[in-house]
Amino acid sequence: MGLTDILHTPVTLLLLVVTVGVSIAGFNNPRFLHGALLDVQAIVKRHEYHRLLTSGFVHADPMHLFVNMLTLFFLGPSLELMAGSGGMLLVYFLSLLAGSGWTLLEHHRNRSYRALGASGAISGVTVVFALFAPFAMLIVFILPVPAILFAAFYIGWSIYASRNVRDGIGHDAHLGGALMGLVLVCLIWPSAIDSLIAQILRAI
Repeated sequence: MGLTDILHTPVTLLLLVVTVGVSIAGFNNPRFLHGALLDVQAIVKRHEYHRLLTSGFVHADPMHLFVNMLTLFFLGPSLELMAGSGGMLLVYFLSLLAGSGWTLLEHHRNRSYRALGASGAISGVTVVFALFAPFAMLIVFILPVPAILFAAFYIGWSIYASRNVRDGIGHDAHLGGALMGLVLVCLIWPSAIDSLIAQILRAI
């Protein structure tokens, strides 16, 4: 999908504009940034639950923002056209909250833990897109990969990395968002699962 397509998908466009705007505000205002990010101490002790949502609209640096928004730019319009604007909103925000919730569950004893970024939401969008269009080709490190294969690897890696890798990346948020995407398709669009199975059977 390109620039022309995104003009016809208002939810994706709005999410892009708002996230970029809020993230840039955070780059230039540390106090604002710290008030929005997922801070375990603030949530557990002071019950600042809004951070589960606001943390998805701020980013650590321009590259962090760029990677997330580039994925949303390319996959969001297609998903919104397939699932509808309401479906896109549902996937994005529930995946965001699931990613934040999973992170909090994993780190609730570590009161100094902090996290930020739209990765949970983007993970949900990616998985749902893959289930709707399993053989669409995604470019991963210049190599074309079927979306469903990428999604399966992504979930598998997130499960492993959330337990075994400490590289500063929010693998817990990735896993929570991805699993929420899978659950939403099973509950709301089960025909997509039937279509996926049929397409795989035809392919083999």
